Amino acid sequence: MRQPLAFRVRPKTLDDVVGQSKLVGPNSFLRKSVEEKALFSFIFYGPPGTGKTTIAEAYARSIGVHSISLNAVTLSKKDLEGALEQTKFWNPCILIVDEIHRLDKTKQDYLLPYVENGTFFLIGATTANPYISLSRAIRSRCRLLEVTPLSEDDLVSGLKRAAAIPEGLDGKSEFLDEAYSFIAKLSGGDMRFALNILEEASVQFGKGPIGEKEIKEIERVPNYAMDKDEEEHYDSVSALQKSIRGCDVDAALYYLARLCIAGDLDSIKRRLLVTAYEDIGLANPNAVMRCQLAIEAAEQVGFPEAIIPLGDAVVDLCLSPHSKAGCLSIQEAMAFAGERPFMVQDYLKLTPVSLEEEDKYPYDRPDLWERIQYLPEFYKDRKFYKRSDKSAYERALNANYERLLKQGRSSDLRALKKAKGK
Repeated sequence: MRQPLAFRVRPKTLDDVVGQSKLVGPNSFLRKSVEEKALFSFIFYGPPGTGKTTIAEAYARSIGVHSISLNAVTLSKKDLEGALEQTKFWNPCILIVDEIHRLDKTKQDYLLPYVENGTFFLIGATTANPYISLSRAIRSRCRLLEVTPLSEDDLVSGLKRAAAIPEGLDGKSEFLDEAYSFIAKLSGGDMRFALNILEEASVQFGKGPIGEKEIKEIERVPNYAMDKDEEEHYDSVSALQKSIRGCDVDAALYYLARLCIAGDLDSIKRRLLVTAYEDIGLANPNAVMRCQLAIEAAEQVGFPEAIIPLGDAVVDLCLSPHSKAGCLSIQEAMAFAGERPFMVQDYLKLTPVSLEEEDKYPYDRPDLWERIQYLPEFYKDRKFYKRSDKSAYERALNANYERLLKQGRSSDLRALKKAKGK
């Protein structure tokens, strides 16, 4: 049983690496490190299939240093101790840890003294954000290098190489240029995904010729580098809200489509509701209500039809007047209340004790309600409401706010009742 194509055609040295010119190009840091035989510890981070582990292994071979490869998914403390024992026979030595973000803090801390004293040089590979998933101590000892998704041209170049070389398909299948281009478009910058399609097509269609039509029989859905539990998913959710906030309807529809393809209706619902109230808010309350109705409709019909009400909601929110007045106002109040706890005035308590009737809250006097002072005396002039005039509705709210300010408020309920008559 032969190994997968993606494994067989892995670059042996930095010269064989496809794309990533900023990392492995002539004047790159890695190249200079190899030329000067100056070893460093690195963390390669980026989406799946972009070559992080491949570059790590190619770097080790290019610089001529023995390497030990481990995968953090199945790595135990005993495995680490075994790797450390091996380093006694190789000096210098590179320890390559794939999926390094899967190491718990104890194992990360275990590596620190050996990285510090040069027992081995650490090269980690991760699909997660290293600033979140790795300890500060590990980050301070390793240079962080981002590995970006491959361009379509780079993918095509890698596919043609894999189809031709003896370790790959050895020219046994004829692929048309349109097949290479279509695979590249589907792959989302992921070389592993692209090579898997290439190998499947070779097995299914033999000598060929193999074009776009044949590739479509194997794979039609683009490879979005996104999993519901991974960072790229949350990046897409974040990009959706920011696109709506920036009124970029085309971008918002694109990110909505990505999330719909991933099938994560729950995340879409939560984010659209938050966005509606946070970014549109009081500028267009009707759009907020329509968003709620669209979400309910999407829940009822499910995918694939759910994309229709969701699409309507995104277009509506994007092109609606925007206002953060309500959001900014409550944030201001939250910050203030968190720092300044105080007792509620007696006349506002649910069951006030020892208050005479004239000083109690007047449940039967709606004409007095908007004249009563509700903030404590020390903070009676504190304002939290952040005005906005993005729409006629907000301007009406502001006018009423001004009227109430001019009217004034009082904590002397007895005097209010007498002034207005009982």
